[in-house]
Amino acid sequence: MGSDVSRDYAELADGFLARIRAVPAGAWDNPSPCPGWTARDVVAHLVNGHRGFLFMAAGPAPAPADGVGVGPMAGAPPVAPGADLAAAFAHVRDDMLAMLADPARTALRLPGGPMGAAPIPQAVSVVGSVEVLVHTWDLARATGGDETLDPAQVARVHAAAGPYAAGLLATGAFDPPVEPPAGADAQTRFLCFLGRRP
Repeated sequence: MGSDVSRDYAELADGFLARIRAVPAGAWDNPSPCPGWTARDVVAHLVNGHRGFLFMAAGPAPAPADGVGVGPMAGAPPVAPGADLAAAFAHVRDDMLAMLADPARTALRLPGGPMGAAPIPQAVSVVGSVEVLVHTWDLARATGGDETLDPAQVARVHAAAGPYAAGLLATGAFDPPVEPPAGADAQTRFLCFLGRRP
């Protein structure tokens, strides 16, 4: 499972990083589909969430870096003027890949969360993938970027996350599912499952 999780995570993370790098300079304050958050907040949230996850996987305590502060995992931490958001995310992506390559860390289980006390690779494969994939769309929608998500990853993540719908909703990070329109494609159904209104 480990190599598959690493490959899937890298694919999703690289997609998100590409969307960060494509954001026009004047679009960072645009509102996002996440209520109360700007495009900048979406990236800061994902960076901050990665740091918290790495800490739970026997990593260092979260610390500000690249202009992105620290806050609760479900929130959006402060971002300094001139913060390098692409570098901030690239650094946590690299740290995640290093963690996934460490047998001692992947043998651990998370203390809790939407999936309960799940093994680290399973948590990355499900909850981690949900977060990166949906926020890729959020960032693209906020900034006029490419909203198209990888169809194979959409299918994989939606199927994997389905059994944990109640746990995801209980985190408060997602709105209740909405009914997809008739004839909706797989990406739209996935986004509606997570409370988005594409």
